[in-house]
Amino acid sequence: MNTAHEPEWFEIRLQQHLDQRWASWFDGMTIEPHADGSTLLRGHVADQAALHGLLARLRDLGLPLVSVAAVPVPPPQAIKKGNQP
Repeated sequence: MNTAHEPEWFEIRLQQHLDQRWASWFDGMTIEPHADGSTLLRGHVADQAALHGLLARLRDLGLPLVSVAAVPVPPPQAIKKGNQP
């Protein structure tokens, strides 16, 4: 996490597909199903506590994690257009 206490962007890959209806449950993160059967969640996370809360939700749903990675913040124009990284 960064030390400036600004939201960081994360990509969380799940081993199986997650339906779009869960988007609101994951604080506005995008849900991208992939042809290999995995799902990529992308979006900003306010702080370490929020990240742990997000991971706990995934655990409670029984969704196996493949990876969790901090990614560069997209440029503001990409966020306004809805094109997250």
